[in-house]
Amino acid sequence: MNIHEFQAKQLFRDYLIPVPDSIVVTTADAASTAAQTLAGDSWAIKAQVHAGGRGKVGGVKIAQTAVAASELTAAMLGQRLVTKQTGTEGLPINSVLVEKTSDIKREFYLSLLVDRQKEKLCFIASASGGMDIEAVAEQNPEKIISVFINPAAGLQPYQCRQIAFALSLQGLQIKALHSIMSGMLRLLLDKDASQIEINPLVEIADDSLIALDAKINFDDNALALHKDITALRDTTQEDEKENKAKQFDLSYITLDGNIGCMVNGAGLAMATMDLVKLKGGTPANFLDVGGGTNIEKVTEAFKLIVSDKNVQAVLVNIFGGIVHCDVIAQGILGALQQIKTNLPVIVRLEGTHAEEGRLLLQGAAPNIFSADNLDHGAEQAVSLAGARL
Repeated sequence: MNIHEFQAKQLFRDYLIPVPDSIVVTTADAASTAAQTLAGDSWAIKAQVHAGGRGKVGGVKIAQTAVAASELTAAMLGQRLVTKQTGTEGLPINSVLVEKTSDIKREFYLSLLVDRQKEKLCFIASASGGMDIEAVAEQNPEKIISVFINPAAGLQPYQCRQIAFALSLQGLQIKALHSIMSGMLRLLLDKDASQIEINPLVEIADDSLIALDAKINFDDNALALHKDITALRDTTQEDEKENKAKQFDLSYITLDGNIGCMVNGAGLAMATMDLVKLKGGTPANFLDVGGGTNIEKVTEAFKLIVSDKNVQAVLVNIFGGIVHCDVIAQGILGALQQIKTNLPVIVRLEGTHAEEGRLLLQGAAPNIFSADNLDHGAEQAVSLAGARL
């Protein structure tokens, strides 16, 4: 789960990570008042969306007066911001952060994440802050430093010094960096975050360090333990279909293809998507209905798939184990009765009650096609989807 910058910065304050003075607003008049309250010579007007790269597309503006702060806020609110992380539809701007500007001397990158391969936590830092860290890693990998933290041992002073020296920090700055890194580690562990990113971490005129931006991602599997974090969720920043899927305990991710996929089991779902690509098609989604599904969940899963206007065919690939294939068949038929779609539906059933499931679907609707195996099913899906374009 992602949260907004203003929410992340409040958590930073709670963990003694220094951030600029700022006020979040939802109206133009409030932006003017906020600027006057914060005082100063200028303010950054920052669109609050769950995406990076805002400054490159007009999502961050500098206001020199309180009137300008109001005008810039009015121009942002209600719009949709499109960045390279949002897709073509963008994300709605429902709030704006009015932040006192800082006299920046240098910019750094600093993040903390879970490295599952090494089973450790990892601090990543670079003297090239304020840029796309992916581009820095690709073009100048020598500018990236990684320090791995053993959760049992915790953060050691020499590890902070290792990063400080790589960033050319001196004197009290090293102590300040230690405090920031310690706060990041405590925040990640306390709240079950999976990544904390500061880009940029800046050195300002008085040589102190502050987090100019803040991004935190939380482990969805741990949200039940953190009601305070769950309360920060902004569903307007999330895919509508993915939110609906969560209501029915379905694992669903929207993609940009035209072949809808309904599968049971994450591994089988990924293999199905790979085969669709191999046959020349493009999946429209990842959807795992789970091992212990029921008719209601299958019906809702099918309705989610066909609600995507880009879908031209639906591929159902079920290996019946805990879930019975006849349950899947009943769910498909129930969904077709409710939504009345003429999209071609290619169904491959194997395993428990597979024959019963095939019999239920046989002749039930002219747009249902039976597949002998997954390879055959993927070929049919790509062919029938292409015929509709």
